[in-house]
Amino acid sequence: MSEQHPSTVKPTQRPGASGNSLLVIDDEPDLRTLYELTLLREGYEIETAGSVEDGLARLAKRSYSAIITDMRLPDGTGLDLLRRLEEGARSEKAIVITAYGSAENAVEALKAGAYDYLTKPVDLKQFRAVVASALGRLSSANEGLSVAGAMAGAMTAAQAATTHPPGLSGPGGVAASPAIAPGRPKAQASKLPGSSALARMAGHSEAMHAVRDLVHKVARSMAPVLVQGESGTGKELVARAIHEVSSRQGQPFVAVNCGAIPEQLLEAEFFGYRKGAFTGAAEDRAGFFQAANGGTLFLDEIGDLPMAMQSKLLRAVQERAVRPVGAVHEQQVNVRLLSATHKDLATEVHAGRFRQDLYYRLNVIQIRVPPLRERLGDLADITSLVLQRIAHDAGMHPPPRLSAEALRQLARQTFPGNVRELENLLHRAVALCDSDLIDAAALGLPDAPFGEEPADSAGPVARPAPAPAPAPAPVAQLDQAEPRVPGRGWLPPDNEVLPANLESYLDSIEREVLIKALERHRNNRTAAGASLGLSLRQIRYRMARLQVSVGPDAGLDGPPDGSRVASAAD
Repeated sequence: MSEQHPSTVKPTQRPGASGNSLLVIDDEPDLRTLYELTLLREGYEIETAGSVEDGLARLAKRSYSAIITDMRLPDGTGLDLLRRLEEGARSEKAIVITAYGSAENAVEALKAGAYDYLTKPVDLKQFRAVVASALGRLSSANEGLSVAGAMAGAMTAAQAATTHPPGLSGPGGVAASPAIAPGRPKAQASKLPGSSALARMAGHSEAMHAVRDLVHKVARSMAPVLVQGESGTGKELVARAIHEVSSRQGQPFVAVNCGAIPEQLLEAEFFGYRKGAFTGAAEDRAGFFQAANGGTLFLDEIGDLPMAMQSKLLRAVQERAVRPVGAVHEQQVNVRLLSATHKDLATEVHAGRFRQDLYYRLNVIQIRVPPLRERLGDLADITSLVLQRIAHDAGMHPPPRLSAEALRQLARQTFPGNVRELENLLHRAVALCDSDLIDAAALGLPDAPFGEEPADSAGPVARPAPAPAPAPAPVAQLDQAEPRVPGRGWLPPDNEVLPANLESYLDSIEREVLIKALERHRNNRTAAGASLGLSLRQIRYRMARLQVSVGPDAGLDGPPDGSRVASAAD
């Protein structure tokens, strides 16, 4: 049993491996020897231990580049070691070896801070690749690929850097899927200060601080990350930030919109294909996994994948290998997987539209990106950064800026399209504004809600001109059941308590006005808007915001359907 005692081996260092020391912890002598010999050939300095206690004793004496530990040990588990590393704020990256098929242990290890995990029986080629990846030696990780696979991956990565992304060609040679969006070259990104993904995550709100903290934490490991958020919140920006902060920052970042690829092309796009695999396959083609080899693969809108493709993706995630369409053998790939969705995947799993096992594989760590309406305090930072980028792209100097009133008007919006909607709005404002100062009128937003003071504006309004309004105040045209103070709208009687929430109270009044106007004009929105001094666009905006709908099949409390109008005049 003398083999159980820890040992130290210091081989002659190979070029590039100097200074990389590893601690291997396993209670089986044969496996320890196998891991030692495999890593010695790579030129690492190796120390071994047979238990948690022995491993902690080694760690107390010195630091290592990385730790490789079995999950089950005689006096504890690999998770115990991970917790001690976390408590001691140690810098070592940990690789955990779990029993074959033990997905629960793998997920638990990644959540506990492991860089990556391996399943038994360990594939030595994959073992070397994971260790090299943990130590930042991604070139060694790529050595495990076949020559053909590496060439295909390099060729596809080179194609991804051009304006023509890899993809299957449809009739007439047109790319069937523009789903791949490679990362910018560093030289291009460096032209604009603050152009890195992390710098573009503007804002000082508590929610954004939490997102940035998570980005730095998850970048240290290989744990799959699920980015959750509404459309337009910047989920891809978060994924790019994780990639740029990680040790893979110099490697490819491949972004794929899963909902933009026809279902019949999914497998070929993801895994590639061989010449002659199907009609039109005139040459070998690498897929997204090969293009992202050594780097990061970002699967946007993962919830849109059909069930058949989900099972194939699950195998690729578990085995870290892909089989191109028409090929016999699998190719090992070294890819960090990030995914994003605007859907609630837990609900999709419950409804049977998303595989539960794939959900648990992808949702090891979840990052929720808050919608813009939850962090309106960040508007000043976001608009400043967006305007700088717009000015840089257009060659404008100095960059335009928002007036204080324009910023206040933006803060009153709900932004259902989130940051993407804000960017589009600012692009239009810059195009229409004649000076460096963008005022409230140039934004082209609907007027302030009914009952609020309108924003002062001296410039032209970029929206359709409202229809002529009657001379008296619009309210005077309607039945007045409530008491009214001239020039100040409705107020509760003197003997009633003032509303606790003025905004909600004014919204309810505005809603009643809209309903009465629509009823009077038989749901003709153009006529109802004209009677209130509003354009069709303005009354549509108010109806959407206050959830007023028209048509005999729609209730007044339901969301606007926008599909029925009672009069052809609209």
